Amino acid sequence: MRRVVIVGGVAGGMSSATRLRRLDPDASIIVLERSSYVSYANCGLPYHIGGVISKKQDLLLQSAESLNMRFNLDVRILSEVTDIDVQAKKVTVEDLRNSRKYLLQYDQLILSPGAQPVVPPIPGIERALTLRTVEDVSVIVKAVEEGPKRAVVIGGGFIGIETAENLRHRGIRTSVVEALDQVLSPLDAEMAMLVANEMTQHGVKLYLGQSVTGIYDGWVELSSGDTIQADMVILAIGVKPDVSLAKMAGLEVGSRGGISTNSCNQTSDPNIYAIGDAAEKVDALDGSASLVPLANIANRQGRIVADHILGRDVRWVPTIGTAIVKVFDLTVATTGWNEKRLLAAGRNYLPIHTHPNSHAVYYPGAESMAIKILIDPQTGLIMGAQAVGRAGVDKRIDVIATAIRAGFRAEDLADLELAYAPPFGSAKDPINMLGYIAENLTSGFSKTVQWDDLQSRVDQGAVLIDVRTGAEYLQGHIPNSLNLPLDELRRRMADIPGKEVIIYCQVGIRGHTAVSLLRGYGYDAANLDGGYQTWVNSPANNTADSYV
Repeated sequence: MRRVVIVGGVAGGMSSATRLRRLDPDASIIVLERSSYVSYANCGLPYHIGGVISKKQDLLLQSAESLNMRFNLDVRILSEVTDIDVQAKKVTVEDLRNSRKYLLQYDQLILSPGAQPVVPPIPGIERALTLRTVEDVSVIVKAVEEGPKRAVVIGGGFIGIETAENLRHRGIRTSVVEALDQVLSPLDAEMAMLVANEMTQHGVKLYLGQSVTGIYDGWVELSSGDTIQADMVILAIGVKPDVSLAKMAGLEVGSRGGISTNSCNQTSDPNIYAIGDAAEKVDALDGSASLVPLANIANRQGRIVADHILGRDVRWVPTIGTAIVKVFDLTVATTGWNEKRLLAAGRNYLPIHTHPNSHAVYYPGAESMAIKILIDPQTGLIMGAQAVGRAGVDKRIDVIATAIRAGFRAEDLADLELAYAPPFGSAKDPINMLGYIAENLTSGFSKTVQWDDLQSRVDQGAVLIDVRTGAEYLQGHIPNSLNLPLDELRRRMADIPGKEVIIYCQVGIRGHTAVSLLRGYGYDAANLDGGYQTWVNSPANNTADSYV
């Protein structure tokens, strides 16, 4: 009888355990979980803090007893593996309820220990609460129920933002301190500013480009010397792979600090597998090691390991890092690489910004969104995308993520036959429009200028023309721009003081029409990518909110 020991439950561990049982009704499958809960929805933890998910029980998917009854799994909670003997193929287990230790033999060992919160060595850090497990959220909920007036969340990533939102749901004055100069580092700056605006509008105070240097009774100190009053502090800087057992067993740890694995998730010991947040992944864009702590990847890896152990063919699947988060009334999603990462890697890329509506504009309830896609200008392949909006974001980012996985070129997006009816989309879906724009740019029919390159181009002599109406221009415009409305442009070309021109409108559509017209008459014309709406929400606009 095959003996499989799994260290850690939740997404990866339980996926491998249940898949193993479906494939082999007789195998001995033992799951060792050091916490009190083996199967729970950890992505839902912040929403229990805010009362959106009112009952903790709703987060608990299965218990040790239910897993035993349904799958005949030997699930042992409050059981921590303290040592691995790779030669004898045994693990040492400590029962945390009575400190008793015992040995377990295995044929295959699956490591799914997850990740640990990053805890910086600053004075008073022991006063901060972390959010990683059901036990953690119980402590935070208890603290919230004691009625704190002010909270500080350290970290402006996905968990930090979700936690801040849910603290605001509880009526707590909340501040977020983030060492970077923006929230949500997977986003590029102009997209992150949309998120920051949403947070400040809902009463969250942002301290960007600063770090916490000390946590004290009733207040925290920042690197700037400023102080913030705080009745509670929650630490959400991020996580790091838990590789303590792997190191103890002499397994190879990769360049990103996670357990190194092959395409079947085997470690440097072929009888030991590693999955989930503790294991390094392979990036789909360049094949480099990557750390992507996402539940769907952990689930997929659990299935792959079970199949491989039982001799089934498995598919190697690199990651593109698709993620989504709710920020008050916004949906924020990303997939693939962002512009910062492409720049750091020296990769050539072409950004495209659009601001489409979630469905047909004439049908009630249409909401504007911002989509940014990054493509390889030579091959047309999609390298990454980001989207922010109130409706329709998840649908579009999922299509783009699928296109990346399929190896589509950006112009192929124009050919996708997507479901359309006025309440759900447009005859030319935002995805199709991205394809049309990419085709125009890569073919040389049109060209664009980015928000962060605009000022240097104007300084070098380019004429900046606003083709919106006079009323729109008066409501707000880019400094030193000339207002020539699109419908007057053909008869007023003599008013353009030069042949090199940069056109902008509100979102880029009228600008494209103007560029096509002027290029036909010999002008060196380019369209401001994403139009005024992208520029006004970017760092290029020095009147944009600076927060704190």
